[in-house]
Amino acid sequence: MDAQQQQRQQGIPNRPRHGGDGGGGDFTPILTVLVAFIAIFALVVAPSVSTLNNSLSILHQVPEGHVGVYWRGGALLSTITDPGFHLKLPFITQFEPIQVTLQTDLVRDIPCGTKGGVMINFEKIEVVNRLRKDHVYDTLLNYGVNYDNTWIYDKIHHEINQFCSAHSLQQVYIDMFDQIDEKMKDALQADCTRYAPGIEILSVRITKPSIPESIRRNFENMEQERTKVLIAVERQRVAEKEAETQKKIAISEAERNAHVSKIQMEQKLMEKDSARKQEEIANSMYLAREKSLADASYYRTMKEAEANKLKLTPEFLELRFIEAIANNSKIFFGNKVPNMVLDQRLLGNFLQDAAPRAES
Repeated sequence: MDAQQQQRQQGIPNRPRHGGDGGGGDFTPILTVLVAFIAIFALVVAPSVSTLNNSLSILHQVPEGHVGVYWRGGALLSTITDPGFHLKLPFITQFEPIQVTLQTDLVRDIPCGTKGGVMINFEKIEVVNRLRKDHVYDTLLNYGVNYDNTWIYDKIHHEINQFCSAHSLQQVYIDMFDQIDEKMKDALQADCTRYAPGIEILSVRITKPSIPESIRRNFENMEQERTKVLIAVERQRVAEKEAETQKKIAISEAERNAHVSKIQMEQKLMEKDSARKQEEIANSMYLAREKSLADASYYRTMKEAEANKLKLTPEFLELRFIEAIANNSKIFFGNKVPNMVLDQRLLGNFLQDAAPRAES
C-alpha cells in the first residue's frame, strides 16, 4: 500500500499537484542544469576573465614567471604559490599573479626644468627591473600590487627633475647625457635597497630629451662648428704626425749614415792599424837584417884588420913594394935614370917606418 492509499484511508486530503492537468510543471531538472552550468562556468571559464572573476573562481592558474598572491577579506595572506593550477575559496579569497622575472617599465613624457630655466621633456625612459621572489610578500604588504608606481614611475619623475634642476641645458643635453642612465639607476637602486629591498633595478635607458626648436637649432649650429674645429684639429694632428714621421725618417737616415760612416771609419782605422803593424814588422825585419849585415861587416872588417895586422911584417911589406914596383911598366929615357927604385936608403927608410906600425 502506498502513501496515497494510506492518506485516503485516514481521511487526509491530497495536496494538489502543480503539474499534470492543472497546467503546472516540475522545475527541478531545469534548476539542476542551471546550477551545474554555473558551477562549470565558475570552475573553468571564470578564472580567465577578470579580477572580479578571480574572486568568484575556485580553480585558477598561475602563469610561468609569476607567483600567486592571495587576499582574504582584504588582508594579504602569507601564502605564495608557484606556477600551475591551484584552488581557492570563491568570493572570500582574491588572487593576483605577480611577475618575478625581468620586466621593463616604460615611463613617458617627463617634463623638467634645467638650472637655467629651460623646459625640456624626456619622451621615454625604460627601467628594467625585477622583484625577487623571496621579497614578494613584504613588498606587496608595504606598497601593494602596484609597487612599481611608487618606486619606478613616480621615483623616476622625481630623480629626473632633481638632476635637471642641478645642471644646465648644455650638461643635460650634451656633456653629461651619457651619465644620466647610470645616475638614474644608482639613485633608484639606492632607495629601493633602503626601503624596498626586493626590487632590483638592472638598467635604465633614457632617450634624448626634446628641447625648444630655437635652442635645438643653436645646438646643431654649435655642433657643426665643433665638427669643423675637430676636422681642423684632426688635419693639424695629421700634419704634425706627417712632420714627425718625416723627422723620424730624417733622423733615422742620419743615424744610418752616421752608423755607416762610423763603420767605414773603424774599417779605415783598422786598415791603418794593420798597415802600421805591417810596417813595424817590416822595419823590425829590416833593422834586424841591417844589424845583422853591420855585425857581419864589422866582424869581417875586424877579422881583416886582425889578418892585416898579422900580415904587416917587413918581409910582406917588402914583397908588396917589390910587386908594386914590378907592375909599373913605365920606361924612362935620358942621361940620368931616376934612382928611386935603386935608392937603398929610401927603401930602408920605408921599411923602418913600416916596422913600428906593424908592431903597434
